[in-house]
Amino acid sequence: MNTLSQADAAAAALRNAAALDAAVFNGDGLLPAVIQQWDTHEVLMLGWMNRTALERTLVEGRVTFWSRSRQEYWTKGDTSGHVQYVKSAALDCDSDTLLVQVDQVGVACHTGTRTCFDGRDLVVTVGTRPEETA
Repeated sequence: MNTLSQADAAAAALRNAAALDAAVFNGDGLLPAVIQQWDTHEVLMLGWMNRTALERTLVEGRVTFWSRSRQEYWTKGDTSGHVQYVKSAALDCDSDTLLVQVDQVGVACHTGTRTCFDGRDLVVTVGTRPEETA
């Protein structure tokens, strides 16, 4: 486990407070959180966080979401064992979307697949750069 000195912990708390203040939550008080495997960069899932869920995620080292359907907090892995350990977190350029890089234990999706995007590919027209067609 990472242990911080008191000075480092105080600095981290200030940075987290600034991030919480900078985050732009939608009209429902929620922020979309893209969850990505830290080493492979797989996009695992998208969840929603309110201010408290974001704060818990930053402080506790495990991802906590706000369930829009159940209207309650849930920490990934508490019931399934498929824990997401936080490696890093960053707000996007508009501060209205969060990217959380995690070490995923087991599957990320409630359907039992590695990611919530497995096997759900849409048919697309593949774009090409002009230099690729010459």
